[in-house]
Amino acid sequence: MTQSTMIHHSPAWQRLAAHATEMRDVHLKSLFAEYPGRSARFTRRGVGLTLDLSKHRWRDETLAMLLELAREADLERAIARLQDGERVNLSEDRPALHTALRLPPEASLVVEGEDVVPDVHETLARMQAMVEKCHAGQWRGATGRPITDVVNLGVGGSDLGPLMVTHALADYRPREVHQVDIHFASTMDGSQLADYLTRFNPATTLFVLSSKSFTTIDTLSNASTARDWLMTRLADGDQDTEMSELVMRQHFIGVSAKPEKMSEWGIDPRHQLRFWEWVGGRYSLWGAIGLPIALAVGMDNFRELLAGAHDMDRHFRETPLEDNLPVLLALAGIWNVNFLDVRAHSILPYDGRLEYFASYLEQLEMESNGKSVTNSGEITPYSTCPVLWGQLGPNAQHAFYQLLHQGTQAVECDFIAPVRRYDRVEDPATRAHLKAQHRLTLANCVAQSRVLMLGDEALPSDVPRPSHKRYRGNQPSTTLLLDRLTPRSLGALIALYEHKVFVQATLWDINPFDQWGVELGKQIASETEQILASRRGAETLDDSSRGLLDVVWQAQDGT
Repeated sequence: MTQSTMIHHSPAWQRLAAHATEMRDVHLKSLFAEYPGRSARFTRRGVGLTLDLSKHRWRDETLAMLLELAREADLERAIARLQDGERVNLSEDRPALHTALRLPPEASLVVEGEDVVPDVHETLARMQAMVEKCHAGQWRGATGRPITDVVNLGVGGSDLGPLMVTHALADYRPREVHQVDIHFASTMDGSQLADYLTRFNPATTLFVLSSKSFTTIDTLSNASTARDWLMTRLADGDQDTEMSELVMRQHFIGVSAKPEKMSEWGIDPRHQLRFWEWVGGRYSLWGAIGLPIALAVGMDNFRELLAGAHDMDRHFRETPLEDNLPVLLALAGIWNVNFLDVRAHSILPYDGRLEYFASYLEQLEMESNGKSVTNSGEITPYSTCPVLWGQLGPNAQHAFYQLLHQGTQAVECDFIAPVRRYDRVEDPATRAHLKAQHRLTLANCVAQSRVLMLGDEALPSDVPRPSHKRYRGNQPSTTLLLDRLTPRSLGALIALYEHKVFVQATLWDINPFDQWGVELGKQIASETEQILASRRGAETLDDSSRGLLDVVWQAQDGT
């Protein structure tokens, strides 16, 4: 796309820009007064989700113009190209086929002459064999004892996705199998891993090394420490060759797109799981990277997670744009970021099981769309991804909601909650108490979005409103309701946000599937580590960096 054909020069963008000058000073309370049936006009249902977009500062004509903008960007064709396996990752010249990971076994998807579905399901079958072996108590460590603890060593997409889903679906942990506890270590400083190594029994601990490139320094540093710990405790510090081989075979699983690197590190080929270059790390929980999820909840529930995502994939491709959940969610964001100057976005789940969902979306959205160069290499003359953060809604109410309600920043918020919970708790008294707590949580979810919308207007007219208690309202928000939080509904929810990211990237003409912005920092860190270790070459650094290294060296020398 050349400068003259960039999206901000399109007729729909120009109409939206003019329209925004009329809408910036319109308060949400006025919009609700204009439209007595506003909620129904801006609410859509599909794939087990209810999406309420009525609390955005837009009218029917706004949405119509945004849909026209999507059509001018040829969005429907872009969706088809994504799911058909065309090379939509332009900077790396390859497809982005995370949707293929959740295709059913009877499907066929021929990409550049090869049907990818059989390989996907062969990997799932290998995963299932590993999971069933652990759940039967038959995966044994080097001393013959059953594995009881599995530690996933990964970072970024190899950590955040499995961690988030494993926590969210804890209620679905199978109870009739040999219990295996799942843990995660991602930090390169070793603090998470150090805690596990002081508490776990090396004879019953299995490590999963998850790294697409199998070169990630964070993961390999933790892996080397784990290997040394096992060898010291079980193989006489690597002196017992036979036991050393047994340790490597029975205590490590590798997940990577680089089988040769896994073998070189010492992982038995029988205990390697593959994923492909056409799967981005932050889109990879649906395949072998999801092994910790399957170990936690069982393979049947993992397949339900995939089925829910596939449901959303079909909805995304087959549903007209005006009723398409990912498209509408994305267009609301485009309207806020590019036309109303709302550059911050908060994710607020009202369910403790979604504790890590905001962290997961931080990577998904900001690593994907935190770009300032178009696909043709032009600097974007418009804003792209907003700053995204979040926390469990009930906890956030006691943390940063003060800024949302009375601060000076405009913030878009996503409220997420399941409608039903605790129906299956057996004890009647306990069930009644827990359902009452869930009702309280839902009340807070609805009330907070209402106050963000209306401000003082949510109060009776005769209530005094001193200046320090004023609420301006007019903060835009989305509310997403799930019937229940299940493996299938969670799969749909995650895929909803994946596709939202793609829609926004398509309209912004950026590539959501690379992450070159993180590479330079890694390179400079490697060079700096060499200087830090050798104490040579500091003169090549800037004055601040030299000063900081001097502080480190003086502390190490005790001066």
